[in-house]
Amino acid sequence: MKMDLMKSLTPSQIVIELDKYIIGQDDAKRAVAIALRNRWRRQKVSIDIKEEIMPNNIILIGPTGVGKTEIARRLAKLSGAPFIKVEASKYTEVGYVGRDVESMIRDLAEISVNMVRFEKTEAVKEKAALMAEDRILDQLIPPIKKPTAASETEDTAETEALQNEKTREWMREKLRKGDMDDKLIEFDVNLPAFGMQVLGPQGMDDLSMNLQDMMSSMIPKKKKKRKTSIREAKNLIEQEEAQKLIDMEAVQKEAIDRVQEAGIVFIDEIDKIAGTKSAQGGPDVSREGVQRDLLPIVEGSAINTKYGPVKTDHVLFIASGAFHVSKPSDLIPELQGRFPIRVELKSLTEEDFVKILTIPQNALLKQYSALLETEGVTIRFKNDAILEIAKTAAAVNEQVENIGARRLHTILTTLLEDILFEVPDKMPESAIDITGKMVNDKLDKIIKNRDLSKYIL
Repeated sequence: MKMDLMKSLTPSQIVIELDKYIIGQDDAKRAVAIALRNRWRRQKVSIDIKEEIMPNNIILIGPTGVGKTEIARRLAKLSGAPFIKVEASKYTEVGYVGRDVESMIRDLAEISVNMVRFEKTEAVKEKAALMAEDRILDQLIPPIKKPTAASETEDTAETEALQNEKTREWMREKLRKGDMDDKLIEFDVNLPAFGMQVLGPQGMDDLSMNLQDMMSSMIPKKKKKRKTSIREAKNLIEQEEAQKLIDMEAVQKEAIDRVQEAGIVFIDEIDKIAGTKSAQGGPDVSREGVQRDLLPIVEGSAINTKYGPVKTDHVLFIASGAFHVSKPSDLIPELQGRFPIRVELKSLTEEDFVKILTIPQNALLKQYSALLETEGVTIRFKNDAILEIAKTAAAVNEQVENIGARRLHTILTTLLEDILFEVPDKMPESAIDITGKMVNDKLDKIIKNRDLSKYIL
């Protein structure tokens, strides 16, 4: 985890950052902000109590479209720690076809290794750039070889070497200025030892990965001649040289430490695995089994990955679910006990919809304005139009099915469909104003016809 980043992010500052993208849901923001800050606090306590401090896992409960998944997305960017978001419904009980729950930790380890590798690559970028420059210079102006013939005097050899060095420095300056970027150059590149895919048994994806790694390490690496522009060659050779400078064993060790100390797993749709076994079997048969398989991981166990065992004792788990059909008490008691903090997210009101449309940095109205600006068209939403869109979204959610803020996508697509289709050839205007009357005229009939609104909105 980037400790300097987390040191500057206090719980209140984390909430301010989340406020830029998520409207309302203050309880949920506070809970995840405290949990995230506690990761940093735990790193600072004395060793004797550090191992005893366990993360307080969280369940976010609330209807669809109120911001549960968005909180996870924004948290991943803020934390700077290994973070993975998974869907609980895609896992199956051990013994059934599908992925087992341990694969979420293996995927988290993979993410962590990629994070650390990227950081180490950035650290050696300058050195790798110089090495790449030297390789390109060797192709353009090869260095003078030591004289072998007895007739050649030392003075002649020194003069030639000096001239060669001057020419190389002159060419180096041209390379750095970009004068040679479009010139073609032929060079050797290492080909990855792929070309085969080893498939292990279903649900044993770590076995298939290990077999593939083993097979690829046995096959010798091949070199291939490649002809590209110097601009592209710089990037390719720089990446190759950077990989040589990185100690992958150290990268893997640091990555595993990060997962164990600061890893975060966000389990979405956990309500889909709540409930007991179905009496008739069928698709629900492995629900409780998935919970049982999840329990030891959340409690703390060692999961084997291709980078080594990962202990999950201090990994933070955040679960979320709508719980329309089931309820949190339908989860097995042991799993409930491992998620001690429960936060209920509220349904969105008409007032919330107005804020969602205008305040966030990624607000929908800003997105549509940006899309139409590419066609040279400026679209303006009047205040009465925004109020009408929010009112319509709240009304349809109440009458048909409450899908939260996702209803705004449906309504705006229906409202702007003609404009998006007719710009720029059939609608040459450079500015369009959306008014409350236009919103009413476009959506009124659909809203009043309840059967039609079920299909369109």
